[in-house]
Amino acid sequence: MSNPETSILPAFLDALADGRLEVIDLTTALSSSTPALRLPEPFANLIDFSLEEVSAYNEPGPFWRHNNIHTGEHIGTHLDAPVHWVTGRDGDDVSQIPVRRLIGPVAVLDLTAAVAADPDHLLTIAEVEAWEREHGRLAEGAWLLLRTGWESRGGSEAEFLNTDDTGSHTPGVAVDCARWLATERDITGLGVETVGVDAGLAGGFDPAFPVHHYFLGNDKYGLTSLRNLDRLPSVGAMLVVSPLPIVGGTGSPSRVLAVLDRDGAA
Repeated sequence: MSNPETSILPAFLDALADGRLEVIDLTTALSSSTPALRLPEPFANLIDFSLEEVSAYNEPGPFWRHNNIHTGEHIGTHLDAPVHWVTGRDGDDVSQIPVRRLIGPVAVLDLTAAVAADPDHLLTIAEVEAWEREHGRLAEGAWLLLRTGWESRGGSEAEFLNTDDTGSHTPGVAVDCARWLATERDITGLGVETVGVDAGLAGGFDPAFPVHHYFLGNDKYGLTSLRNLDRLPSVGAMLVVSPLPIVGGTGSPSRVLAVLDRDGAA
């Protein structure tokens, strides 16, 4: 049992209570209008999120209200587990992910200017190395979050998916950068504001969907449809990811929270 006089938990809880630590919700609200991935034929799509009323203070349940939920695993803000991809098929399902890996330091890389100029912008190794020269090497166990400004499109699925006759035009990660991050940096995962961790046109890359291919194949994770990344510092925040522990699940809608000390953040 820990010694109350030396425990850091009381100080942490006191800092939360008095506002010295701020908690920021990075989660997209989940509803039937939440934008979702739309795969082209012949591929099958997940069902959208919906609620089915079971009772609402009426005869089926006079004192309570409750619903059934219907949703795919990869809808809204969600976690991709290794088993989601063929390269990680022997890895953990979402219920098997060690909980210690669901909490870790945050690194925010700002690509808003590049994405404003080109919605198909791909993160490069050079951009990550430039960030590291300013902020230090990506920390072990960190979540790398890509701020792109894409959350501003979240009120319209058409704008969010940004699809034309040539495909979906959303930012992502270059193939060599995805491989490098997955194998040369000890990060936990990648978080994005877009509908998926890969670029909209990544189905035509080699390998296809390289973030999925390399990250999930190397026991790393993905987070999608994040919000409020503009409220985070480049370093100094802590991420808390809370997926449902679905046995056999390839992913799960998740509540994602950032905790930061404004005085200590960079």
